[in-house]
Amino acid sequence: MYETMDELMASVQRRLYRMRDLADDMAGVRARETAPDGSITAEVDGNGALLNLEFSQAISRMSPTEFESTLVATAGAAARRAFEQRGQVVIAFNEEVAE
Repeated sequence: MYETMDELMASVQRRLYRMRDLADDMAGVRARETAPDGSITAEVDGNGALLNLEFSQAISRMSPTEFESTLVATAGAAARRAFEQRGQVVIAFNEEVAE
C-alpha cells in the first residue's frame, strides 16, 4: 500500500487535516427558517441549538397558543434544515475519504 514511511506519514497528515476541515465545516452549519406568515424567524446551529429569534408585528395578533405552536414549528424546521446540511457535510466527507 505505502512504499515508504514518508508516504504513510503524508497520508496520515492529509487525513488529519481533512478531519479538522470536517470539524470546521460542522461548526459552520447554520440554518434560518421563517414562519409562513412571516411572524417568526429562527436561526439554529448545526446541533439545532437556537442562535437567534426575530419577531415581526404579526405576533401581536397571535394568541399565546398560536405563538407557541408557530415558534416551535419554525425552530423545528430550522433545526431540520441544519441537520440536513450537516448530513450533506458528512456524506461529502465520507465520499472523499473513501476515494
